[in-house]
Amino acid sequence: MQYETIRYTEDNNIAVVTLNRPEVLNALNTQMRAEITYAVRDAAKTARVIVLTGEGRAFCSGQDLGDGVDAATADLERTLRDEYEPMVHAIHDSPVPTIAAVNGTAAGAGASLALSCDVVIATHSAVFLQAFSRIGLIPDAGGTYMLPRLAGLARAMGAALFADEITATQAMNWGMIYEAVADADFEAHWQARAAYLAKGPTASYRYLKDAMHASYDNTLKEQLALEAKLQNRCGQTRDFKEGVMAFLEKRNPRYEGR
Repeated sequence: MQYETIRYTEDNNIAVVTLNRPEVLNALNTQMRAEITYAVRDAAKTARVIVLTGEGRAFCSGQDLGDGVDAATADLERTLRDEYEPMVHAIHDSPVPTIAAVNGTAAGAGASLALSCDVVIATHSAVFLQAFSRIGLIPDAGGTYMLPRLAGLARAMGAALFADEITATQAMNWGMIYEAVADADFEAHWQARAAYLAKGPTASYRYLKDAMHASYDNTLKEQLALEAKLQNRCGQTRDFKEGVMAFLEKRNPRYEGR
């Protein structure tokens, strides 16, 4: 597929989806949302890890307010339901691990986009901004779901009400993101992280994601039962057998994936 608002590459089982509208800080318009959704879904069929990052000095500045948005007539519910919701689900529910390599500002829906990924790695100069209240809106694109679970209700509420910039280091300390990395090391670092996952046991990663996501709603009894069920599935994979053999033979495992 030919993309106009993103750049897609796939190499060594790593798919990289680069938001590519740097002239508007990679703001999300209708076409970009559709292309991200399609690219992530398609990448999950062949790649073993998916990376989302941005071109230029921003990761994503959120909704493109110049994309035919008329505050007097805008049907925001339709836009969120038909365009944002499929994109968020494609990322959050991906059967392979997803990494947000946040190279700069992640604001509004751009922050939600990043937090939808399994792992967020940000450069030290990046900031996260819940900018919605500045224009009379609430966090969307999963923002009210992700942020309280990651940072806690008090911090999520403050970040949304005051629309303060949260630095990458602060976000890491809050538990919003996994890592904040020096700018000079950022690209090499996320590439190494992606390469590690691309060589890993893809099936168990999928079950791991299923278990983690289910834990929000399960009781301890339900979660223990789910762990047992999914662990049994892992135990029947070629990757498990390879992992055990590699351990016994004192060598690195060679996982086939899928």
